[in-house]
Amino acid sequence: MRWEDWRRSDNVEDRRDDDGGGYGPGGGFSIPGGRGGLGIGTVIVLGILGYALGIDPRILIGGAEILTGGGSSYEMPYQEPSRRPPAKTGAPSDNVGAFVAAVLGETEDRWKDIFAKANQRYREPRLVMFSGATQSACGFAQSAMGPFYCPSEQKIFLDTSFFRDLERRFRACDAGSKACQFSQAYVIAHEVGHHVQNLLGVIPKVQQAQRGLSKAEANNLQVRVELQADCFAGVWAHHSEQKWKFLEPGDIEAALRTASAIGDDRLQKQTQGYVVPESFTHGSSEQRMRWFRTGLEKGTVAACNTFQQQRL
Repeated sequence: MRWEDWRRSDNVEDRRDDDGGGYGPGGGFSIPGGRGGLGIGTVIVLGILGYALGIDPRILIGGAEILTGGGSSYEMPYQEPSRRPPAKTGAPSDNVGAFVAAVLGETEDRWKDIFAKANQRYREPRLVMFSGATQSACGFAQSAMGPFYCPSEQKIFLDTSFFRDLERRFRACDAGSKACQFSQAYVIAHEVGHHVQNLLGVIPKVQQAQRGLSKAEANNLQVRVELQADCFAGVWAHHSEQKWKFLEPGDIEAALRTASAIGDDRLQKQTQGYVVPESFTHGSSEQRMRWFRTGLEKGTVAACNTFQQQRL
């Protein structure tokens, strides 16, 4: 993909040099599981182990909470972030930071145009780049969660080590290939898609509807949220391609491969050896590819109404 001429967004907080900030409960992008908790004995053991190994025990405790079930980041109550030195803001100057700022800037420009045509105003999100762990209003953000969007503060959280995971852990694109950049852009655009949902009132409505539902029913709604964000990522790419002709051979295939690699069915089969459709929270590989392609081909918000579809 050709992105070098894109405007760099200033809506970036660079916390990659922070020490991780304060501790709070986490919620993630690609880690399956329901809510859970840790006993005090487990917390003490992890604390001792952390100090013995020279690892911040907050990271071990937070990681254990993820494994016991962190729930969806949309369900997290607001928590006052701990105090920290002001993060560096504005477009970073390093290569990875410049790429992230360029993709974010391009999503801002395209969604502003889309909203303006509907006589609405697009309010830009902020994107927090961090390394390892940081604090969010939705809880403790860790690289193990993958990128996520926190609705209460309208921020996207991204540890760019996830880009390496796409290549090495998920084999979502050919390591080192230029097409991997579009896979990375798709990931950012997906999180921006959640911000669009928040502006349109989708996320608050889903949160309200999930109350009182069974776990399977709540998960079904969450899948619809995630697939719509995939579709919105495709809508962004559609309009950006119309303006810039930025796509190169192999880019779309790489993005579809990425969507497939992070499907619930594929991740569950890799981690536990079997698939439980009722526990899906992001959609199957086939669904994620199909909805991204729908947005890419149709280019309209209306085409992404996953909530009126019998067959996802």
